Amino acid sequence: MRVAVFSTKNYDRQFLQPAAAKAGHELVFFEPRLTEQTTVLAQGFPAICSFVNDALDAKVCAALAAHSTRFVALRCAGFNQVDLQACAQVGLRVARVPAYSPYAVAEHAVGMMLALNRKFHKAYNRVREGNFAIDGLLGFDMQGKTVGVVGTGKIGAVTARIVAGFGCKLLFSDVAQNDDCKALGSYVPLEQLLAESDIITLHCPLTRETHHMISKRAIERMKPGVMLINTSRGALVDTPAVIEGLKSEKIGYLGLDVYEEEADLFFEDLSGRVIQDDVFMRLMTFPNVLITSHQAFFTATALEEIARVTMANLTAFERQEPTMNEVRA
Repeated sequence: MRVAVFSTKNYDRQFLQPAAAKAGHELVFFEPRLTEQTTVLAQGFPAICSFVNDALDAKVCAALAAHSTRFVALRCAGFNQVDLQACAQVGLRVARVPAYSPYAVAEHAVGMMLALNRKFHKAYNRVREGNFAIDGLLGFDMQGKTVGVVGTGKIGAVTARIVAGFGCKLLFSDVAQNDDCKALGSYVPLEQLLAESDIITLHCPLTRETHHMISKRAIERMKPGVMLINTSRGALVDTPAVIEGLKSEKIGYLGLDVYEEEADLFFEDLSGRVIQDDVFMRLMTFPNVLITSHQAFFTATALEEIARVTMANLTAFERQEPTMNEVRA
């Protein structure tokens, strides 16, 4: 089956092409993101493959359906960028990759904690310049600190196991409780987690209920100097409120692998341009902020699994078979 693949980079081709050849699918790669303007590229393709910043709103879904597309294979776990009701109305089926490698994201989140705490990024640059002074690099012991894990699916649970190894106390918040997490710590109301945690790490999906869950009011409940890590979805965090939290020093450390307005920034080389996002550039001025460009998932293990499951979803659609990975309104 011929499939139009949007938002592609060299690493997408590297992992998707062999999996497609094995599964018998023909992939046509397009570098642009999927938007209303680029839907014309999908004309004649029964299926497309999209990524986190491809917009599948009502207009895009209608245009895809008009071009005879009937299936959307998301090569990611999240589907908040998809209007599922609009897909259903025009007969578009959607499937995702629900769990490619929880270890990749969890390890990245913990890596951000360690880098912010012990200031590895600053120390690296100093030593490269021949500066071996350690003033300003003071950190704290992770042992004994309270880590609040918001969202205890597979990624949150793996993160909890890793920080438990440091001797941290664990608090959890989620609508459903995970038995593995209950063995490591305590489930508490979100308000209590915010108030008692030294480190807060977000691992929940973006929904109407979780949109801007880290708000001005939530930040006011936090400990002075709290560390906040987000490797989940950018819109979980109200960025202007976080900036105010950084200015007041309520937030002492901020690690972001995602950003609410990342679609025009992340995955692109903008080093030769003036970045027009004033909010993002304000974040970059803080010495206690570490930002990575949505790379938490980016391991060979994860990309291999994404390619395998994506091809399996496409094969199921082609054979008119059900798939457990399909998402509906």
